[in-house]
Formats: sequence, structure tokens, C-alpha cells
Amino acid sequence: MALLLFIHHDNQNQLKKCYPGTPFLFTKLLYLTMSLLLPLKFPNFNMYSTPLLVLVLQGLIFAFLLLWRYRQKKTISDLLLALILLITCYHRTTYTIGFMDWYDTFRNTKINYYLISLGMVLAPLIYFYVKSITTSEFRFLKRDFWHFVPWLIFFVAKSVILIYDMNQPGFYDTQNGYLVVNFQWKYLDPIVTVVSSMQMLLYLAFTFQLFYNYRGKIQNYFSNTYKLELNWIRNFLFLYSFIFVYGLFQIFINEVVTELSWIQKWWLQFFSALIVLYVGIKGYFTDTVKLTALNFESDDTLATLKIEKSSNVPERLRSKKEELQEYFEREKPYLNPDLNLVELAKKLNMNRAELSEVINLGFGQNFNDFVNQYRVEAVKQMFSENKQKELSLLGIAFDCGFNSKATFNRVFKKLTSSSPSEYLKTIS
Repeated sequence: MALLLFIHHDNQNQLKKCYPGTPFLFTKLLYLTMSLLLPLKFPNFNMYSTPLLVLVLQGLIFAFLLLWRYRQKKTISDLLLALILLITCYHRTTYTIGFMDWYDTFRNTKINYYLISLGMVLAPLIYFYVKSITTSEFRFLKRDFWHFVPWLIFFVAKSVILIYDMNQPGFYDTQNGYLVVNFQWKYLDPIVTVVSSMQMLLYLAFTFQLFYNYRGKIQNYFSNTYKLELNWIRNFLFLYSFIFVYGLFQIFINEVVTELSWIQKWWLQFFSALIVLYVGIKGYFTDTVKLTALNFESDDTLATLKIEKSSNVPERLRSKKEELQEYFEREKPYLNPDLNLVELAKKLNMNRAELSEVINLGFGQNFNDFVNQYRVEAVKQMFSENKQKELSLLGIAFDCGFNSKATFNRVFKKLTSSSPSEYLKTIS
């Protein structure tokens, strides 16, 4: 507000009117400050620079919040996501200050020497972030630093360029020195673009594989996986894949079809800044810590067990199968939306590998389908009692152990080949 007043009131008398009672010395200082600021062309807040600046600042806030939480709880995933946010925000710097007229105002600026691309750091960080959530007791080991060697080589090359150009005559009279023009732009930048693109493609592929393998495994541990299917991680990966693909498309158009203007290239920066805001908010408020407590590797039997239903159930499992059926019919544990394999195993005095073997071999289902089958039958029973006249479909779903509308609809259709509303029509 004060800045607007400076712009519209350009003399001491007007400043006195705006701030009655202000000491003369302070008023004079305000006037002198205003006189110094007004001639500056930088920063220029316009329709291109302002959205980038605002969104990036919001992303930085959440990055520092994640760092603060890491300092308190020592959760490695918070640290990794904070670094991802910081790098993504940092990569918006060139365009943000560019549209704020930095390069036009400071014609001999050397800022591009110090703004070093961290794309080759971002790719492995994305992989390690997802791995930190999907791996029990994840630790960042010394050998993991080898993933960042390509960027270190690039950093050394950029440092050599800076040192060499600084020692050339006329370095401070121009924006770009000899090696930037004759080596970096011609050779280094194209090589880095190719290497970083291939690297990002590989790391995204490995990360998606890691994610989908994990999502398949939790079907053997949880009865409701809507919140535990890592929808946040899926969205996170899709968004960073979108940035990557959009960037490749932009490079192709710029190099093969037609040279793009800075304004046309701005859209990639804008979408990236929007993604920064989403990742910051969603990543900070999504609780993934409980997932890291699971140790899939400890149960070799569970990891290699095939789901197979057979009438010839091994004798050692037959009594356990009957015990499990009786327990479900008597205690109705499936009504608990948070029921999981470990909890159920404790109540039945089994270990989780043994219980999973009973379910997989005895019933030919994974834990998730086994429990949800009982829930669907409970829903059908309520339908037969016309409970839908008293409760909504969602209310019935919650009463039968489901924890969301999406899970209820998906599971019901999977097990009955019709949606809940379609099923109601067939029995009415």
C-alpha cells in the first residue's frame, strides 16, 4: 500500500498529507527513497512475471515448512520433497526475473553463470522420494550419491567456464563470455539436454514401476486401499511427467518447426509453477508415514505366494480356513474400515504370512478382495431389508465397512459386475 502511495504522491507535501503527523526527517527519507525507486525499470510486475513470482513464493513456503518438519521428525520423505520443490522453484528463476525486466535493466548481468540447471538432480530425487515412502525404514546410503555424479560433472564444467571467462578481458562489459558463446551454447547445452532428458525418462519409468508394484502389494495388507493406494504419489508422478513431456514437445517445436518466443515458452513455466503449488500443498498435508512402517521384504512366503483357489486345501490350512470363516461370521471384523492383515493376524493368533497363505490358497483371493467380499454381501443384505429407503447408498457403504464412495463403487462393480444403483434396479 505504501508503495502505491509513493507512486501516486510524488512530492513531500503530498506525502505529508498522506501521513499527517509524520516527523519531517522521516518524511524526507520516504521522499528520497521514492525518488530512487521510481527511475528503476526492475522489477516490472506484469501479467507474465507476477503469476510466476506469486506461485513460486507459495511453493517456497511449503518447501521450508517441509524442511522444518524434517528437522523435527527426521522423516526423509519430507526432506526429499522439500528439495524437489526448491529445485522446481529455482528453475523458474530465469523466466521470472526475465519477465520482470532483469536482463533489459542489467545488460551485463552475469546471473546466467550462477543459475545452473539442476535437472540431473531432480530426476533421481523424484525416484528416491517415492522409494522413501514405499520402502520400509528407507535410508539414503553412500552408494546412492552415485546417482548425482552426472550433475557434478556438469557443475565442474560450468565452474571451469565461469573461471575462464572471468579472466578474459572485457568480461564485465558483456553479458556472456567467450566459453559461454563458443562452447556452452554450441556443445555443452545440447549434450546436457539429451542426457538429462534420457535420465528423466529412465527415472520416471523406474519410479512408476516402483509405485505400481507397491500398490499391488498393499492389496495383501489392507481392506480399504482408497487412501492407501498412493493417489497422491500417482498424481505427483503424472504431473512431473507432464512437465517433462511438455518440455520435450517445446524443444522439438523450437528446434524443428519454428523458433518460439519467450512468451510462447512462458506457458511451460506457468504450468510448472502451478504444479509447484499443488505439490507443495498436497505433499505437505498427505500423511504417508504410516506406509513406511510396512516391511514387505520380511515375509518371503507372502512375496512369492500365488493366489490359487483349490478344493484340495492342505490339511495344515483347513482348520485355519474354517477358523477364519467362523470369526468373520461371528465378529464381523470387516465392518471396521481400517482392518488390515497385521491386526487380523494378531486377533487370530497367526503371523501375517500364515494368514495370507490361508486367504490366498484357501479362498483364492488376496486380503483386500477377501474382506471386501464380506462387505459387499453386507450391502446386499441391507438392500434386501430396504435400508436404502432410510439411508443413502454412501451411508450404507460406510455402515458396511467401506471408507469412501469411490472404493465402494469400484469394489461393488468388480464383485457383482454392476454398480450399486444398477443392482438395486434388478431387485426392485
